[in-house]
Amino acid sequence: MRRGFLIFFVVVLGLLPVLPVPEFWITQANYIGLYALVAIGLVLLTGVAGLTSFGQAAFVGMGAYTAAYLSTVHGMSPWFTVWIGLAITGGFALVLGWITLRMSSHYLPLATIAWGLSLYYLLGNIDALGKYDGLLGIPAIGFFGIELKSGRSFYYLLWVIVMLAAFGAMHLLDSRVGRALRAVKGGSTMAEAMGVDTFRIKVTAFVLAALLASVSGWLFAHFQRTVNPSPFGLKMGIEYLFMAVLGGVGHVWGAIAGAGIVKILEDQLQSLLPKLMGSDGSYEVIVFGIVLVLVLQYARDGVWAFVDARLPPVRRKVDWANAPALTERARPAAGELVLDVNAVRKEFGGLVAVNDVSFQVRAGEILGLIGPNGAGKSTTFNLVTGVLPATRGEVKFRGERIDGLASRRIAQRGVSRTFQHVKMIAGMTVLENVALGAHLRGGRGVAAAMLRLDRAEERSLLREAERQLTRIGMAEHMHELAGNLALGPQRLMEIARALCADPALLLLDEPAAGLRHKEKQALVDVLRQLRGEGLSILLVEHDMDLVMEVTDRIVVMEFGTKLIEGTPEEVQASPAVRAAYLGTEH
Repeated sequence: MRRGFLIFFVVVLGLLPVLPVPEFWITQANYIGLYALVAIGLVLLTGVAGLTSFGQAAFVGMGAYTAAYLSTVHGMSPWFTVWIGLAITGGFALVLGWITLRMSSHYLPLATIAWGLSLYYLLGNIDALGKYDGLLGIPAIGFFGIELKSGRSFYYLLWVIVMLAAFGAMHLLDSRVGRALRAVKGGSTMAEAMGVDTFRIKVTAFVLAALLASVSGWLFAHFQRTVNPSPFGLKMGIEYLFMAVLGGVGHVWGAIAGAGIVKILEDQLQSLLPKLMGSDGSYEVIVFGIVLVLVLQYARDGVWAFVDARLPPVRRKVDWANAPALTERARPAAGELVLDVNAVRKEFGGLVAVNDVSFQVRAGEILGLIGPNGAGKSTTFNLVTGVLPATRGEVKFRGERIDGLASRRIAQRGVSRTFQHVKMIAGMTVLENVALGAHLRGGRGVAAAMLRLDRAEERSLLREAERQLTRIGMAEHMHELAGNLALGPQRLMEIARALCADPALLLLDEPAAGLRHKEKQALVDVLRQLRGEGLSILLVEHDMDLVMEVTDRIVVMEFGTKLIEGTPEEVQASPAVRAAYLGTEH
């Protein structure tokens, strides 16, 4: 049904100019296409990566003015100016992204407003660009000797580009890079632990959105045959974002739907509202403001979510059965020192959360890290994995110091982890969440994903994800949305994701929390199997029965200090441990 819906949409698009449709509606369709290109970029930037920008109109202006100036003043072909515009816009976006994407919270949107306004006033004050009058007499685009002067002839070029952008964006989201893009929306901690360079991914989304806006500007200049700063101001930047949100900022097709709804509604309101109000004015802005509030309150996923919910769910075709297996890292030799934590200390102001704690983990060993709530176990985990920097002390992994390294650098060396509170991407399937763990085991980038040249690697990544899900007994859930799982299966999914990274050291933060009895027994079997394969495991867990059953040694912490270290039997027999847990030695 989805395929049929898409075919119907493409056929209607293709037939529209040859049908007896008034020229007004052809023009409307062209503007919708121009706006949709920008909105598709905002789907990647805002809907997927979670970054809000009000400055996309400025990038449209860069593409438009580059095309207008070079074609009118220097007589360059539009087919050259588009690439020059992309280069200028991409370079400008790269610099802006490098500066502004280090900001967070409300500072990033404010920064995009600032540079959007700056570019708008800059365009309006440059003599060579005609100041606020702009540039006139822009030539039409020529295509195999045909000048695309009319709206109907221009229509096909525009909508072919829009469709290519839409399919390219969908291909990108269904890839290794796309999973990384989705991962940064919920914060950087989990994504970095999986080896994702979150800042680079954010800059990538920012530049991609700017390039799509630049193409829209190039088309806009040759469609209107004149440019001035007015369509590239802050008002239009807000309107582009409104289109994406109204249509469904998380859906590529929602971008096209939103552009269509806003453009048609805007024109109808501009003619209707002055008659109702009895005077001229931009009353449609008031209506759009009210609509935006209602959408954010009652339909945050946008209009397209209602359409998508009525279409049959997409079930990924399993085409990776015969894919080549991913390369695995060499395992440490039996008994090799894998992790050496030496007198690590973490201070938060005057609070000492971890006080000179030392322990070691050897190959094929499961070390338990236990203690009452607030003992500093999770903080110790974060010191080992680079989430927190140590105040002093050393952490060595296979003889190399890793304290002070970023999480993704530590992940590259073969350390993988789960989290005390499950971190996942609820809107992705279980299979896709687990495949994120193999991010560092792939290498294809944005261009390969958009052009579908990454399929061989993608099949190998998905094969590995399915293998790890089978390993922990969750293969039957791989096509379900991760957000629909109960807490127990979500924790098992996290373990599969960590294993997908092919680690030499696995850190598990309370993996049995929320598991039923049978699931715990399955977890015990998995841990024993991993130990038998030579994998080293550092385990934080409150379920003492499980800890005593699977660990080789146990480190007990209390108030950030190492209390005792020994075998499960020695720990069970320790009066100091009983005092820490029960408040008494009797």
